[in-house]
Amino acid sequence: MGTLHEKTTSGRGEKLNITTVINYLNKERGYNISADYYDNIIVWWDWWKGYYKPFHSFKEIVGDGTVIDRKLYTLKMAKKVCEDWASILLNEKTEIIIDDKSSSLFVLGKEEEAGGVLNDNLFWTKANELVEKAFYSGTGAFVLRFNKVKLLGNKVTGDSNSSIRIEYLPAINIIPLTVKQGQIIDVAFVSEVLNRGEKFIYIETHILESDGYVITNQYFKEDASGESLTECSLPEGMLKSFRTGENVPLFSIIKPNIVNNIDEYIGLGTSVYANAIDNLEGVDLAYNNFNRDFKLGGKKVFLNESLTQRDSEGKVITPDDVAQQLFVRFGDEFIDKDGKNNLIHEFNPSLRVAENKDGIQGQLDYLSFKCGLGTKHYQFNAGNIVTATQYMGDKQELIQNASKHYINIKDALKSLVCSILWVGKTILNQPVNPDALVTITFDDSYVIDKESERIRDQQEVRDGLKQKWEYRVKWYGEDEEKAKEMVVQESNDGLFGGGE
Repeated sequence: MGTLHEKTTSGRGEKLNITTVINYLNKERGYNISADYYDNIIVWWDWWKGYYKPFHSFKEIVGDGTVIDRKLYTLKMAKKVCEDWASILLNEKTEIIIDDKSSSLFVLGKEEEAGGVLNDNLFWTKANELVEKAFYSGTGAFVLRFNKVKLLGNKVTGDSNSSIRIEYLPAINIIPLTVKQGQIIDVAFVSEVLNRGEKFIYIETHILESDGYVITNQYFKEDASGESLTECSLPEGMLKSFRTGENVPLFSIIKPNIVNNIDEYIGLGTSVYANAIDNLEGVDLAYNNFNRDFKLGGKKVFLNESLTQRDSEGKVITPDDVAQQLFVRFGDEFIDKDGKNNLIHEFNPSLRVAENKDGIQGQLDYLSFKCGLGTKHYQFNAGNIVTATQYMGDKQELIQNASKHYINIKDALKSLVCSILWVGKTILNQPVNPDALVTITFDDSYVIDKESERIRDQQEVRDGLKQKWEYRVKWYGEDEEKAKEMVVQESNDGLFGGGE
């Protein structure tokens, strides 16, 4: 906390040795934390990048016995799945509503102007990215940090120059220390940082004690082997530790709403495709076969040796050296399928386009089903026309799972806003209300089409659950007075077929 001049390079599993950090915490603080779970996160991270070496690399023996390293073609669907979930769950139509004007201004700023803690921290872009990363890694965290605050006695305080910074960290940077009922209470956040040209390991712990949270900051250098840490001085202005005096966490955890069937008690979530690795492999195998058929499917022309020449070095020269990759030399005899001996034989391999497309589509259907998107989410049959009813029927699984994930997203956002308001009131001395009512609304137009919603509202009017004038306000854009006037003028055979 305090004035910092570092760039966080979080989420870079290939650089951040989480095992070294866990070993340090176990030794210095007496913990007994296992690093085993992070092996799963690294695997998920590789799939998200689109290249998991144990699967995507293989060796191939060519005609002369030479072994060649090959790489599978990949659709990189793990990232696409996470991108799609992030687009559905947190987008530009997600709303945070705070019922206190000054609190809303502090957190959200004015609609027509910049400002507000969230806007200052590029929240809507970065939060969407964090949802994507949480869905690949199983967990994400919003972490509040401060610029230009100071310690007066035991109290952290700021002034007009102080500000809140939000960090967005995926699971590889999160080490739960205490977990109760599945909720992370104590935690260490670990990042690689670049401070004035030097790389450091930054460890920040949040420990809940009887009088509130204690937050500590430490900087380390790794040794050449990467297996041990040496503590270094903190950057100028960063506090070694401080007490908040409250049990309000300065972090908020976001996870896919999926039960962790690898380690239910670790406090970290599971990737949305943790149980679909076989399906990711299936997609790439089918896609690789498609590409290989095209790569190997070029025309082949077999020539009798008598039709070829050799250069001064003894290399074979084909009749058309511009397209010489088409030609293959064979011996004295070549018997074709009709039993004829030909000097020239042409071979056109089948590309199996339809079969390959069907194979890829089938694998995509299995993958989208296993990742909660439904079996019809990835379709390449644009020529087929479906009715709105059929379309919504195909999306029922997506609708149900989106509603489930919304629960965790909503809780994480409300926790984040409440923490920001508490910091604003207690540390930054802003005129805000930490107890203000916070409401989160999501855009469900992606999963609930407007025609179905309209039909539902008409039925609610018939059932007496909604007033006719409410329907007109929503669907005809009338104000309340005009809508009520129009309802009075309607006959019993009006819009809804009679009834009040």
